[in-house]
Parts: sequence; C-alpha cells; structure tokens
Amino acid sequence: MVLNVPGLIVMAGFYLLILGTGIWASMRSKKEENKCSGDGMEITLLAGRNINLLVGIFTLTATWVGGGFILGIAEATYNPTLGAVWALMPVPYVLTFFLGGFFFAKPMRENNYVTMMDPFQQKYGNVLSSLLIFPALVADVLWVARTLVSLGGTMSVILDLSYVYSIITSSVVAIIYTLLGGLYSVAYTDVIQLILIFISLWVCVPFLMTNPHSLDISLTAYNQTFQAPWVGTVELDEAGKWFDDFMLLALGGLAYQAFYQRILSASSYSQAQVTCFASSAFCLVLGIPSVLIGAVAASTDWNSTSYGLPTPYERDQAGSILPIALQYLTPPYISIVGIGAVAAAVMSSMDSALLSSASMFSSNIYKNILRKQASDCEMQWVIRISVIVVGLAGTALTFLDSSVLVFWLVGVDMSYTIMFPQLVCILFFKVSNGYGASVGYLMGIILRVMSGEPLIGLPPAIKFPGCRLDDEGTLTQYFPFRTAIMVMSLASILIVSWLASIIFNKGLLPESWDVFKIKRTQTTASAADHKRTISEKEETSVARQLLDTTSL
Repeated sequence: MVLNVPGLIVMAGFYLLILGTGIWASMRSKKEENKCSGDGMEITLLAGRNINLLVGIFTLTATWVGGGFILGIAEATYNPTLGAVWALMPVPYVLTFFLGGFFFAKPMRENNYVTMMDPFQQKYGNVLSSLLIFPALVADVLWVARTLVSLGGTMSVILDLSYVYSIITSSVVAIIYTLLGGLYSVAYTDVIQLILIFISLWVCVPFLMTNPHSLDISLTAYNQTFQAPWVGTVELDEAGKWFDDFMLLALGGLAYQAFYQRILSASSYSQAQVTCFASSAFCLVLGIPSVLIGAVAASTDWNSTSYGLPTPYERDQAGSILPIALQYLTPPYISIVGIGAVAAAVMSSMDSALLSSASMFSSNIYKNILRKQASDCEMQWVIRISVIVVGLAGTALTFLDSSVLVFWLVGVDMSYTIMFPQLVCILFFKVSNGYGASVGYLMGIILRVMSGEPLIGLPPAIKFPGCRLDDEGTLTQYFPFRTAIMVMSLASILIVSWLASIIFNKGLLPESWDVFKIKRTQTTASAADHKRTISEKEETSVARQLLDTTSL
C-alpha cells in the first residue's frame, strides 16, 4: 500500500473543523464566565451548570459512543468464538442511562456537587477519598488509551499512516481543544462529532451490505458458512460470564466521572433526567451499524478479496475488523468516510476522559487538600496541566497493547468492582462510614486481583465455580465473579459501617479511637436533616396560606 493522500486531506479537514469548533467554544466560555456568578473552575468543568439540553444529550451520547464502542461491537460480532449476542455495549448502556436518570442524577445534581468524589470527601475526609479517587483516575487513563488504540489501528489500515503518527496527532488535537475551553469546548465539539458518527456509519452500511464478496447476512446468521454464525450463542455453562459482562457494562458506567460531569452541568435535575433518557435511545441506534459491519465481515469470502487468506481472525486482527472491512469491501471514498466516523468517535470520548480526570484531580485533590487558598487563575493552570498529564499517560499506554477490548474491559472492571459499590453506599445509605468504605475498598481490590484476568495474563488465585480452560487454552472464570465481588464489597461496606457505628455510639470503644469521627458526623447529619425537614414544613405552610388567600 501507498499513503492515501485524499484520505489524509479529508482527515486534516476534519481535525481543523474540530479544532475550530473548540476555539469558538472557548471564546463562548469566556463570555459566559463574565455573566455567570460561579467561579472560573465551575465554568471550565461544568459550563456554569447551564448547558443547553440538546447539547447535553449530544455530549453524553458522544461520550459513550467512542472508538471502543464502535470497534468493540464490530469485533465481538465478527469474532467466531463470540458473535452478536456478546456485543453487549448498546443494551447495557440503556440500563446505565435509565438507572442514572431515575436514581443517581437527583442526589448529585440537587447537592450541587462539582465531581462524583465530592460526597466522599465531605463524609469520609481527605485521606480516604484520595485513595478512592485513584481507581477512578486509572479508569480514565485506560479510557484515553482504548480510544486512541481504535483510531491508530483504523488509520494504519485505511490510510497506511503510521500507527504512532495517527495516535500522536489525534491525542494532540484532543488535548489542545480541551485545554482551550473546558466542558464548553468538549460539549460543542461533541455535537459535530456525533453528527459525523451517525452520518458516516450509515453511509457505509449499504455499500458493505451489497459488496460482491459477502453473502446475505440473513443466510449466515444461524448457518455455518465461511465461519461460525455471526449471531453467536450463549451456552448454559457460559451464561454466568455473559451476565457478568452485561452487569459490568450496565453498572460500571455509573461510576465514571464523565457521566456525572454531564449530569452536574445541567441547569436542573429534570433536565439531567431528560438528557439521560434521550441519550439511551441514541446509543441503541448508533450501535446497529457496527453490528451490521461485523456481520458482513463474518459473511465474507476473504479469499476472493485482495486481503486474501488467512482470515482477519486467523491473523489475530479481529480488533481491526471494522477498518479492514471498510478498506477491502467498499470503494476508497467510502472507506475514508468510515474513518471519519471512527476519528469522531475517538475524539468525542477522549476529550471527556481528559476533562473527567482533570476535574477530580484539580477539585478534589489540589483545591480541597493541597492548596485550599488557590486562586481561579491558579486552578485554570492546574486543570490544563492535569489534562496534558492524563493525555500523555493514556497515549503512552497505547504502545503496550493493540486490543480495544483489553483497555475497555479492564477500565470498566475497576469502576464496577471497586467504585460502584462505594458510590451506591455514599449516596443511598446513611449508615455508611469511613470504616466500612475502607474495608470494602480493600476487599474489592484484593478479591479482584486474586480472581485473575486473562486479558492481561494474570492467573486466578481464587477459582470460582465453573473456572476452566477456554477454547484458546486460557484459564477463565465463567462464574459471574465480578458481580459477586461487587456485591461482597457493597455488603462489607454496610456491615462494617453498621458495626462501627454501634461500637462508637454505644461507647464500647473510647471516642478518641474514632479515626473517622463517625459519631460527630452522624450528629451533624441528623441536625442538618432536622433543619431541612423544618424548612420544608415551613415552605409547605406558607404555600398553603398563599393558596387559601388566593382562594378567598
């Protein structure tokens, strides 16, 4: 292959469009900063809590529909050992957004938090909350890595551009416009990117479906042809693993700062709810083209194409099946359109991860712990440096592994097994305290490490029921062990918190031993609840009096 010059020109135009939108949004953010009563950090991280509803829907959807989403679904559908039934991303995300809208949005938005770590810091203190921030930051860095891996692989296949150059260019562009305008730049570029994703993917689908090298996907859905049926199956002994993956994707997303950044930027709780519900529908629609592309690839006689044999799966290139299908099964100008969709998806997710991690470090660590007296100007520089550091760390990781699914699953795994139970307890169980959170945190980490992870070559020390060798000879847990670890972590937080509360409230141990000051915290919380109840009763009484007066 030779360098695809027309494709490079199109991609350069796309990057200039995104960069121009980011610059425009940064100018808009400066104007809004003069109007808004909030500080500069709130403008940068939350767009002044006044993001437009339509823009909010677009940016939340674009955050989830990243390069890992598009390439991961196609990879799972094409993979003869998996199939479409294992391409789970769109359906669990519907559950993510509905649960987020119904249950998590209200306590977060009504308390005017800046990040999802604020409730931890307020209740548990700085030391423990700093430890809890660590897995969230790691998950964001892995998120950056997986999005860049998907784009690097796509550009190297279609444009014949060096993997290194592809990743570095995309990383630099995303970092620059995120630095310029914070959430405003991220949100408004997401609008452009989501429109491009939608149009580009659906333009490619008809050409792929009608190419002469592939059979009708309806014939190969349940019949063995060039490979196993692309629909796939879930055998009874694999049901536990399938359920575990489903719950991982559905609930793991609820422990990402990027999700709450969109919730907290909404002008009200009701707007945050609408944003979640609308985004769930968009995720479903945007997942369909990737399934169809994977199905076409599974129905293709690769020997009749210029790609030849062995097949992409046999060459260990299943992770790049979407760009390979575009390159060898569509006209050149259509493959360039397809790479635009992948590039847009990558940028829309990467900028969210950059701003998400910068939010937690700058607000919860630097501002609340290291430099409480930091000025707005100083905080702006901290946010910028944080964005650069996370971007560089994520970019460096892309050279360690080329599989999109590896970074995807490991990142979400940490959010699900460690952070999700912590978040549920802090938001919905008043009994939770620092002692329970510490035990749950350690239990989640220890059990997860000892359960092993074949994606990174870590053998299991704990073998759950059904643990056996898979078709590739790798020792794999088929029991829903991650869900079990999450439940055990959640239960340990509540049980230990309850026991600690009894011990110190009953005076079984001296109050001087109470490191987390739970007795004082509970007294303060009770007083606040009592005050809030009185205030609500007074407001109700006034409203009734006004209603009676109006009736007269």
